[in-house]
Amino acid sequence: MTQPSTLKTFLWFNDGLQDALKFYKATFGEGMVVAEESLNNEHLFIAEFSIFGHALVGMSVPGGDTFNNSISLAIQVDGQEETDRVWNAITSGGEPGRCGWCTDQWGVSWQVTPFQMGEFLGHPDPAKAQQNMGIMQQMGKIQLSDFVK
Repeated sequence: MTQPSTLKTFLWFNDGLQDALKFYKATFGEGMVVAEESLNNEHLFIAEFSIFGHALVGMSVPGGDTFNNSISLAIQVDGQEETDRVWNAITSGGEPGRCGWCTDQWGVSWQVTPFQMGEFLGHPDPAKAQQNMGIMQQMGKIQLSDFVK
């Protein structure tokens, strides 16, 4: 064996892979890289890409299952401003969820969480940590200012 094994998340888009790639590029900027694209009769059939180093493969063929929340892409961001920007971009054509979860317009499930949330959920005072967990469970988009310090 000369090649090491690799692991990539495979996403089956029934339609709209090309639009999804444009959207992800606009949302994640230089954090999103398209490595390779394959056209099939002028229709984008498959693309390998990465978002912040996470390898993905997208395929656009009608007839596949729809995405659901049993698998999501978890993205940690820095601070409330970036949380707001990413959450608002993803939910602009998608759906907000609870506890930082949301879906984009193609139905791909995302978890948008700021790095700073760990400070609140891992608070050294167990009562405050538990209180923060309860606060988070009531949120849609994560609001850092709502947590107990």
